[in-house]
Parts: sequence; structure tokens; C-alpha cells
Amino acid sequence: MSIESLKNLIPDYAKDIRLNLSSLAGDESLTEQQLWGTFVASAYGARNRAVIAAVEAQAAEHLSPEAFNAAKAAASIMAMNNVYYRFAHLAKNKEYQTLPAKLRMNVIGNPGVEKADFELWSLAVSAMNGCGMCIDSHEAELRKAGLSNVEIQTAVRIAATVNAVAAVLDGEGINALGALAQAA
Repeated sequence: MSIESLKNLIPDYAKDIRLNLSSLAGDESLTEQQLWGTFVASAYGARNRAVIAAVEAQAAEHLSPEAFNAAKAAASIMAMNNVYYRFAHLAKNKEYQTLPAKLRMNVIGNPGVEKADFELWSLAVSAMNGCGMCIDSHEAELRKAGLSNVEIQTAVRIAATVNAVAAVLDGEGINALGALAQAA
């Protein structure tokens, strides 16, 4: 299983998604850990088992166990935070923004990898989940850490493409895990 085998499952009408997946897998604007951690966090954020399996297989060649775990942790904590903070941001009653969240988020303070990498992965998942409040917060932290607009944009491009792959496979009802197993 790999990104290449995943690409083979994408129908011709989504050729642009396939091409974007290829080019992003070889992108050099991010460090190897940033790139593959973004792929892992985005795959988990997209919630498609076949995409997760293909990305995990390839990312395993590039990430330490700690980085792998932190990328998954970014996706899991953003699954919670993006709902909560999107609600607080969108609700007419702005008092919700002043109340403490009272949700455990310890992993954000101690992710087990460089803080900027974890923030990048959190931003990618937040973009997928459409949480403007979280996007602004993570983008500000990334700018403080010295990441460029191009680096930040690359992470969001990865998230957008991984999300599109999951949407196409889900939409087509492709038994992607079975197809990936046969392709491996």
C-alpha cells in the first residue's frame, strides 16, 4: 500500500486530484517530518480508512514513532477542538467565547515533536474542518515560529487534496481497502 496504489483508485474524472496528490507527495517546501506528518494528520482528519492505510504505509518510511503519534494526536484533538471553537465562533451569543472550554488539551502543550510541526498539522486539520477560530490561532503560532506563507499554504494544500481523495473514494463507493490489498 502506498500513495501510488491510492492514486490508481482515483477515477479519471478526478485526474486533477491524482496529479495534486503526486506533486504534493514530492513537495520540498516542508521538512520531511512536516510533510508526512501533515499527510497523516490529514488522512485521519478525512476519516477514510483506505486513505489512512495508504498514507500510513508511506509515512512510516519518513516519520519517527513519536512524530507519527503526534500527527495522529493533532487530528484527534482537532476533531474535538474544531467543533467546540467553531460553535463558540459562530454562535450569536458571544459569551461562549469568554467561557473556559473545560476540555482536556494537554497534547497541545506537549506533543512529543517540535511545537511548530504540531501546529502545522493542527492547522491542516482545522482547515479541513472549517474552524476559522482554530485556523487563525494555529496560523498565528506558525508565523511566530517563522514558517512562511508558502509552507503554511503547502500544509493546507495537502489537507485539501487528501480530503478530496477521501471524498472521491467515498462518493464512488469504492471498496478501497480491498482494492489496495490487491494492488499491494
